[in-house]
Amino acid sequence: MHLMKTIYIRLLAPAAFLCLALCQPGLAWAADPFKTESLLPPQFVVPTQAASESGICAAPSAQTRLALLEVVDLALCNNPKTRESWASVRAQAAQVGVAQSTWLPTLAGNLSETRYWAARSQTDGGDENNARFNQGKAGLSLGWLLYDFGAREATLENARQLLAAALAARDSTIQTVFLAAVQGYYQVQATQAALDAARESERASQESFRAAEARYQAGSATPADRLQARTAWSQSTLNRITIEGNLKIAQGALANIVGLDAYSPLNLAPVKQATPDGTFERDMQALVEEARLRRPDLLAAEAEVRAAAANLDATRAADRPTLSLAGNSSLLNIADSPTLHDSTIGLNLNIPLFSGYAPTYQIRAAEASSELKAAQRDRLRLQVALDVWNAYQNLKTATESLRTSADLMESATLSEQVALGRYKAGVGTILDALSAQSALASARLQQIRAAFDWNLNRAALAHAMGGLDTNLLQTLPGVTKNP
Repeated sequence: MHLMKTIYIRLLAPAAFLCLALCQPGLAWAADPFKTESLLPPQFVVPTQAASESGICAAPSAQTRLALLEVVDLALCNNPKTRESWASVRAQAAQVGVAQSTWLPTLAGNLSETRYWAARSQTDGGDENNARFNQGKAGLSLGWLLYDFGAREATLENARQLLAAALAARDSTIQTVFLAAVQGYYQVQATQAALDAARESERASQESFRAAEARYQAGSATPADRLQARTAWSQSTLNRITIEGNLKIAQGALANIVGLDAYSPLNLAPVKQATPDGTFERDMQALVEEARLRRPDLLAAEAEVRAAAANLDATRAADRPTLSLAGNSSLLNIADSPTLHDSTIGLNLNIPLFSGYAPTYQIRAAEASSELKAAQRDRLRLQVALDVWNAYQNLKTATESLRTSADLMESATLSEQVALGRYKAGVGTILDALSAQSALASARLQQIRAAFDWNLNRAALAHAMGGLDTNLLQTLPGVTKNP
């Protein structure tokens, strides 16, 4: 018995000391014995130099004119989606620690104090006597799983793969927020350019009305010319008012993307004219294969497939025997009685015999879940190819449209100048002048839309490839940090 006590004390003393050290106030939650925090990336991804220079996460002042890189920095830093993904990664990293903890012993202590009252009546007619006594009990118990046919290894592998999936999902979220910031930025810029074009069209319509009015007063134009010119002027004014509203909406959407209230529009630096090029043109098969290697959502799906396989292994091992070391020591103190001391230590072999067929169906569920994750992975692989194909074709179309819109703008401008000059000279009709002005307004909007589509589709192709970063943005207009 003395030997058993000695072994018991030698086993429990280090564990008890470790437990007391880690459970001190202020240390229990801060300790990270498995270094799971080292598995995490930095909380905020800073993909540009602009952030470190201007102060990342700081709300910009109303006077600060922001370029594209600065808008992206603000979005990555302040958008709640990036914080949500970071919290998800931290939670999964903690699950890795939970899985690793199963290799260590568990130590639990218990204390109890009980007071008893016992009433006894005397048969000879005397007074009733009440007996009171206390019972105290203290104990320690040790549990240590020694072998479980690989269940712990499979559970840990499942946690690690789910962490890899969470990290990839975080990268995917960052890419999504990145693209949303680029889209919002260029949407505001395009709407602002459309507003400038609408104002120019309104000015031209007003000039046509004044010319028609002058000719009407001189008696060389009909009232119909005057009314048509006024109608065109009013229509251009309505167009300008509509675009002004659209600009406010686009500014609010961009503010929301960067984590600000919608009524806090950003002051954006002007964008230079887009210059299309064909550097994106590559073999489609090579583009798709590269995308499948880089797309974070596909990497997350691959990790989830591996996690499901590990979960299947853990489920199969859960119905197998386990071998554990168990020990306990207790003290029992009853009033007016000797203190009783009891200590035990031994091995427990647990052999599941019958669980109502629950393990059978749990294994079937795990197998089906593994097949589901594999099918979802394969579906995403096909979707990646489609995303790259669509983005590539959209960019090719946008490149050709941007080149053609420049020629259209040049010819429409000359046509409007000639038509208005002929009308002022009295050799043209108001319909010719108004038609030319309408064509010019349409050409302006088409050129603006073509530039917007080209900028956006370049970013969309990079997003489809899983490579949306500042290397791409450096080649887009409006990325240079402004003083």
